[in-house]
Amino acid sequence: MRPRHRNLWRRAAGVAVVATLAATVAAAPAHAGGGFYDTPASLPPNNGDIIRAEPFTFYLDPLKVIRAPGSAYRIMYRSTDRTGTPIAVTGSVLVPTTQWTGGGARPIVAYAVGTQGLGDQCAPSRQMAAGTEYEGVFISGLLARGYAVVVADYQGLGTEGEHTYMSREVTGRAVLDSIRAAQRLTLANLPADGPVAVTGYSQGGQAASAAAELAASYAPELRLKGVVAGAVPADLTRTAQNLDGSLYFAFLGYALAGLSASYDIDTAPYLNATGERVLADLKGQCTAESLLKYPFVRSSTLTEDGRPVTDHLGAEPFKSVLAEQVIGAHGRRPNVPTLVTHSMLDDVIPYDVGKAMAKRWCNSGAKVWFSANVAPTHVGGALDSYPESFAFLEARFAGLPALSNCWLL
Repeated sequence: MRPRHRNLWRRAAGVAVVATLAATVAAAPAHAGGGFYDTPASLPPNNGDIIRAEPFTFYLDPLKVIRAPGSAYRIMYRSTDRTGTPIAVTGSVLVPTTQWTGGGARPIVAYAVGTQGLGDQCAPSRQMAAGTEYEGVFISGLLARGYAVVVADYQGLGTEGEHTYMSREVTGRAVLDSIRAAQRLTLANLPADGPVAVTGYSQGGQAASAAAELAASYAPELRLKGVVAGAVPADLTRTAQNLDGSLYFAFLGYALAGLSASYDIDTAPYLNATGERVLADLKGQCTAESLLKYPFVRSSTLTEDGRPVTDHLGAEPFKSVLAEQVIGAHGRRPNVPTLVTHSMLDDVIPYDVGKAMAKRWCNSGAKVWFSANVAPTHVGGALDSYPESFAFLEARFAGLPALSNCWLL
């Protein structure tokens, strides 16, 4: 992509993200349960099995003027939670209207979305239908390249229970099972054993990374060709320190709520009345609303003992929980080529967190290409990374050899 065209693409994508985030605050209802998203009394026998599906229209703008270039199907499928208990997860399967002109079968890309919020109305499958999904322009970019795309809503985002934000294992499983579901969806008519890949940024980067580490043991039948993981919050202890008191304090609140839900931890003994109110409020909100409502909050003002939440995260029971979320720990690694991107000027997830993760993978024998950029802010890092991510996926599906620069780390 020529530099001038790349700059125009970034500018257009940035405008779309900001406009969609603003619209989400105004358009999202306080609660969005029932109907399609109700979990049935019994689940099918296998992970990735379809529970129900229906067509919908994927809009790229909240005015519902621009449609994504493809057919869209809302799905509910079986997955498993952190403990191995079967759960229902919803998502979206998107199929381009154009014929696949590349070699072999049409590829499927699992797009792991970044932070959406904790409210049921924040589920990507809901926001795509409303035209308020801020990553819609990037998902549309994959469709324009001829790839089928599947987007998991993750556990508890739209479906029953709380969203287990930042819970590594269940998130990775939900992504891998979404690929299985896309392959089994009769309406989509996608190949059952074709090439697949995973890509994601921020929370999506963690989800993509977790899926990469789990794929060989959890879903060995998938023909996984490569993984893209951008701005990965691979070490939550380090990331939490960066979030407390920042513009993005809400993400720290999300992590506290999501991990507490996943590990059944009662947060009440740690929070004062204000803290309990704020956490309850965050559980019903989407990202834009939370960022606007709770910027620069110091968590020490929310705890019973006046200590910051980060202090409590360094002690049990939270210490062990956060240790389990570290990407690349205990020799876990991808078995396929992986692109890791991170901006050196990221204001949400420290650059050294992503680089250290890539180094852990390299030390375990993974084939990693680590790509640093100097785009300002977390959002800027995403915009800068997408052209390279698209090129990486194209190369993997074309069967080109993957390079590694582990020797630089």
